[in-house]
Amino acid sequence: MPLSARQIVSGNEEWFTDSNSVRPEPAKILLIEEGLEISSPKESDANELYYKVDENRAYLRKWLPWLDDVVSVDDELSMIRNLSENKDHQRTYLIRLDGAIVGVVSLNWVDWNNRSFGLGYWISQESSGKGIVTKACSRLIEHCFSDLGLHRSVIEAAVHNNSSRAVAERLGMRLEGISKDREWLYDHFTDSAMYAITSPEWRNRNQS
Repeated sequence: MPLSARQIVSGNEEWFTDSNSVRPEPAKILLIEEGLEISSPKESDANELYYKVDENRAYLRKWLPWLDDVVSVDDELSMIRNLSENKDHQRTYLIRLDGAIVGVVSLNWVDWNNRSFGLGYWISQESSGKGIVTKACSRLIEHCFSDLGLHRSVIEAAVHNNSSRAVAERLGMRLEGISKDREWLYDHFTDSAMYAITSPEWRNRNQS
């Protein structure tokens, strides 16, 4: 059985009724199933993470806008250090399969006032198509709803990024709309599809 996030989350769940309460801290590690987990990166992960990005650079570049900003292990190390200093309760997780880094899933933003959050993700080409990202997102959504008291989960994906959109659809999210020219991707704009699901919808879907 996966380790309950309640055992490793600090804070409490009164923040949404008492503005003076401490907001809960997202877990640093979440077990998905035997051999598969997501965990916050450490400085010692910089080398492995950089080479995973680098060997998938052409594959990832089609949809991710930040590849040109990561050209060395030092760039990855700086990113990890910045994440550790982040005080906004956002979190980036390494997806680990049998201990090896195969991708990333992240809380890109958290809107505590409205109890909503957005997810982002990428996975190496060799590990794609195996349901790993869907499982990672599902575990993180469950953690945010059940342990952090959040209410609404959002995923945005480029309209023509069928693999990324399929993740949102497998999670049971509804398509809420298309944003024109949502993101600048190196030399052109891309339209974005927005998907969302609320905590009650998530409960009903996973209890049926």
